[in-house]
Parts: sequence; C-alpha cells; structure tokens
Amino acid sequence: MFEDSLLEKRFSKTHRRGATFVSFALQIVIVGGLVALPLFFVEALPARETVTLLVAPPPPPPPSPPPAAAPKVQLIRHKVEVLDNGALREPTHIPKKIAMIKENTPPPSLRGVVGGVPGGVPGGVLGGVIGGIVGSTPAPRMPKMAVQPQRVRVSQGVTEGLLIHKVTPQYPAIAREAGVHGSVMLHAVISKDGTIERLKLISGSPFLVPAAIDAVKQWRFKPYLLNGQPVEVDTVITLKFNLA
Repeated sequence: MFEDSLLEKRFSKTHRRGATFVSFALQIVIVGGLVALPLFFVEALPARETVTLLVAPPPPPPPSPPPAAAPKVQLIRHKVEVLDNGALREPTHIPKKIAMIKENTPPPSLRGVVGGVPGGVPGGVLGGVIGGIVGSTPAPRMPKMAVQPQRVRVSQGVTEGLLIHKVTPQYPAIAREAGVHGSVMLHAVISKDGTIERLKLISGSPFLVPAAIDAVKQWRFKPYLLNGQPVEVDTVITLKFNLA
C-alpha cells in the first residue's frame, strides 16, 4: 500500500510537471503565432498615412549694396590768360610748354581800280558785255572822278620810315626766367593823325605779347599822304625779344 501511494505521488508529480511544461510550451507557441501572424499577412495591415509638411524656403538674402564709387578727382589745369577784361596782362606762372599763337594774316581788301578801267562802260561787268548792246551807239564818256580811299595797305618798311616816336618794350621778368625769346607780330591800323588805332595779334609767345602791345600803343607816326590827303594805314609791326 505504501508503495502504491508512493508511486501515485511520483506519477502525480510527474504529471504536473508535464502538464506545466506542455502549458508553457503551448503559451509560447500561441504568443509566437500571434507575433508572427502579421508578418505573413502584410496587405491586411492598415497603411499608415505619412504626412509631409511642405515648408516654404526662407527668402534669399538681400543683394549686397554696390561698392562706393571712387571719388572723382578733378584736374585743375592752369590756363594762361592773356586777356583781363579786354586788356592783355602778363602771365603769373611759367608753364612747361609754351605754345606759339598764330593767326592768319587778314586778306587784303578787294577794291576796284581807282577811277575805273579806261574805255569801260558805267555799270558794266569786268570781262563781260552786260549793260551794252551790240551795234548800239556808244555811251558818252563820263568825266573821271578821283576816288580817295579811306585806308591803304603799306609795307612794314614804309611805316618804319614814318615812325617819329618809338617806345622799346620792357622784357617781362617771367619770360626772362623761363628763357622765352622770339618775335611778336602784330597787325596794326594807323589813324590819319599817326596814332595807333587798332592792334591784333598775328603770332608770338603769350609771355611777350602784353609787353609788345603796351609799347606799340605809344608809338607815333607821320600821317601817310595820298594825293596830298592823309589816309589810314593798314600794316604789320614786328618786335624782337632777345635774351642777350
């Protein structure tokens, strides 16, 4: 009896252990099946919607300001002013280069022949027949009348012979320091009484022109007579400046 009860206890104990082991194994199989089941049926799983947030990019940075413009450098050029309120004056500084002023000599005035052409017709054209009629009676000759010109052009040598008062120009100090020398040529109009009426520069250095004009304005000449009557003279006057 005792052995039977002992066997029953052992069997009962062994049966419990086996039932526990079987129950534990069964639970593991069930849990593993539940875990592995979604892996075999992927299509049945609900698809998760992914929402992408679209964020606008930040605005670009403002353009850099343009570089500051370089300051303009204004070149001041010293200009030799020869005229001061209509009067010539001496330059105040010595330039590196000295330009010679040249002006064209005024053309001689075109005037007709004094007294007309011998045998000419009043109102006729030089070398033409306008105003005449071929075969007509010749017009009576009009008495010739001497026309006294108001101004005559005279050479420089003749005016030098008429000079009665000459003022020598003073050599400008600034021109002497700069070593400027040469000639100044002036176009002059001498009045009937022998005074200088008008002067115009033809050529010469700006350093020498004022002194030349100031001196020539004081010159006096004998009246130039034409047919016994004084007339104005159109001529050229040249002054030479030598450093020696």
